[in-house]
Amino acid sequence: MNDSFNKRMQRKLVALRAELDSTASTGEAAARVVELDQSKVGRLSRMDAMQAQAMSQASGRRRAERREMIDRALGRIEDGTFGICRSCDEPIARERLEFDPTVSLCIVCATEKEQAR
Repeated sequence: MNDSFNKRMQRKLVALRAELDSTASTGEAAARVVELDQSKVGRLSRMDAMQAQAMSQASGRRRAERREMIDRALGRIEDGTFGICRSCDEPIARERLEFDPTVSLCIVCATEKEQAR
């Protein structure tokens, strides 16, 4: 990939990371421990709060995984391997990188990996 494309992808990745970081703070409050004091909250309300807590924690894990993918993609830009499939060493389609700059496999290798599951 050329330098201008890499710079554009780098800006996109940094913007994605900033967006993730800003949404992380809003999800932290919902992921806190649910208080089990029945005088404050009824049983069904507690169950709803516990479900919301579990969903928020799952969202937090997905955000952390996504942030890790972004950081790895930024690392690949820095070390010059961005846009090269980590499995077959062939170029990843530009359109695929435009859609998701965090991908590290070409479509053929990604499909094979998915089918192997």
